[in-house]
Amino acid sequence: MALILIVDDSPTEVFQMRRMLEHHGFATEAATDGAEGIRKAREIHPDLILMDIVMPGVDGFRATRALANDPATRAIPIIMVSSKSQETDRIWGMRQGAVDFLVKPVSSAQLVEKAQAALLTG
Repeated sequence: MALILIVDDSPTEVFQMRRMLEHHGFATEAATDGAEGIRKAREIHPDLILMDIVMPGVDGFRATRALANDPATRAIPIIMVSSKSQETDRIWGMRQGAVDFLVKPVSSAQLVEKAQAALLTG
């Protein structure tokens, strides 16, 4: 069973993504901001990270860059999941080390499909 770390400051978004993923057999953990996401990623070594962008403190771009540049976490695929929908946000997220980018709100089918693809290729 793959472990997915959800990094998002919205309890509602975390709840919804957890429910979608756990319904499809994934185990989940959550972090409420980028700094906690980095710490948890280093501790639990999840199989995949779903990263919001707009969060207090360390935002998703900075957290993704930190994880992608850390030898201990660089192999963990990261999917940015954000309400930011501009092409420049997607490009910047990919440049920071993300493997994919989803715009909220995401459907269960879309989330599960992208998670499975990232796990297979990541």
